[in-house]
Amino acid sequence: MQVMLTTPKEKAENLVDMFMNIEPNKLSDYSRIYHPTAKQCAILLVNELIYETMFEFPNIRQRYWFEVKDELEKL
Repeated sequence: MQVMLTTPKEKAENLVDMFMNIEPNKLSDYSRIYHPTAKQCAILLVNELIYETMFEFPNIRQRYWFEVKDELEKL
């Protein structure tokens, strides 16, 4: 079985795309999530993942999520 690794930049872009493509609850353009909001949601999610990995040793996953957060802030 081959594991496909995602770079921090790819993961950041995928997270923002995921939030932007959430189906709206209403039939209105105003309920669509736009890029700045999707980016903010992705950063909140990554902050939670950083917190969840805080006590792991070695902190390889936490370093990955910090890199993803850095990439999100560049978007």
